[in-house]
Amino acid sequence: MDPIEVLSLDTEPRRPARTDYGIGIVGCGGIVNAAHLPAYRAAGLTIVGCFDVDPAAAEATAARFAIPRVYPSLDALLADEAVAIVDIAVPAWHQRAIAERALLAGKHLLCQKPLAETLDDALAIAHAGRRAGRHVAVNQQMRWSAGIAAARGLLRDGLIGTPTDVQLRVSVATPWHLWPWLRDAPRLDLMYHSIHYFDSIRAWLGDPQWVTSHHARFPDQPERAETKTLTVLEYESGLHALVAVNHHDHSGASIAEFRILGTAGAIEGTIGLLAEYPRARPDTLRFTSQRFVPHMWHAPTLTGLWLPDAFVGPMYGLMQAIDGGSPPETDALDHCQTLRVVHAAYRSAAERRSVALTELP
Repeated sequence: MDPIEVLSLDTEPRRPARTDYGIGIVGCGGIVNAAHLPAYRAAGLTIVGCFDVDPAAAEATAARFAIPRVYPSLDALLADEAVAIVDIAVPAWHQRAIAERALLAGKHLLCQKPLAETLDDALAIAHAGRRAGRHVAVNQQMRWSAGIAAARGLLRDGLIGTPTDVQLRVSVATPWHLWPWLRDAPRLDLMYHSIHYFDSIRAWLGDPQWVTSHHARFPDQPERAETKTLTVLEYESGLHALVAVNHHDHSGASIAEFRILGTAGAIEGTIGLLAEYPRARPDTLRFTSQRFVPHMWHAPTLTGLWLPDAFVGPMYGLMQAIDGGSPPETDALDHCQTLRVVHAAYRSAAERRSVALTELP
C-alpha cells in the first residue's frame, strides 16, 4: 500500500470547538485585506468591527468584507464588549503600545510578526499578557502552509529517521516597493522575511544552539538594508539548517524550496507563494522513507495556499487556547525564541562570528 494512503499529513489547521469569539481588527492595510480577512471569511469567523488611523482605509475594508462596525478610535474598539480578540496588523514599532492597551482592556491578542523589533519590547508584550491573564499569539502563519505543515507531520512521525541536514533556498525578485516602510527599514530580510523560515525550522526541529549569518546587498538596490542573507542554524546533535535568501533574482526563474535529509529518508518541498509572487500557487512536497520502499519517492497532493489559507492557523490556535487554557502554539514567549534567532543572526553578521543563542536574553 502506498504510504500516502495510510499517512495523515495534517496540513489543515485544526478547527477549534468554539469559533464564535468576536474579532476586532486594528490596521486595515494590505495584509489584512489580502490574507487575514479572506481566511477568516472562508472559516466563518465573527468580525465585529475594524479601526485604522486612516478612516478611509477602515471604511473601504469594512465595505469590502461587510464588517458591521467602523470604530472612530482604538479606545472605541477596546470598549466594545463584543470584541474578545484584537487582531493587530500594524508595523512592529507601533505594536507594543497598542497591545498593552488592549490587554489592559481584557482582550486576547493576535499580533503581527515580528512582535517587536527589539527583544525587550517583545518580552514586555509577552509578560503583559501573562499578567493580564490573556493569551497573546503571534501571526507566524507559515507553520500552517501546506508544505511546511506536511513536512512537520512526517518529521513528527519519524518517517525519515533522525534529521541530519536542512537546506532552505529562496531566490526571487521581491517587490519591496509595495511596502515603502519596509523598503526603507534599517533591517529587512531577517526581521521581516526570513523570520518565517527560522520559525518554521524551529517548529520542525526546536531551538538551535549556534547561529552564523552573512548579509549583503544588490548593487545600487533601492532598499536600505540586507536583501541577500546566508544563515546557518547549528544544533547540539550536529544537525545544520542552512537558510539562503536572495531578493534580487531577476533571472525570471525563481527558486523557493527546502530539503530535509534524515538517517532513514528525505523530504523535499517547494514554497508555492514565492514562485510567482504575489500570484500564489500550491506548495508541493515529496518524500522517501526506508519504512516503505527505499529510494521510492512519494508525492502527495497538497491543497490550500500559504496566502490566504494558512492565516487562519494562528487565529484557530488562539481560539483553542482561550477555550482550553494552554498557551497557543505561536504564543508570544515562543515567538521571542524565534526573535532571538533573528537577533543572533544580526549580531553574527555584525561581529563576523558564530553567536550562541544563550548570549541573548
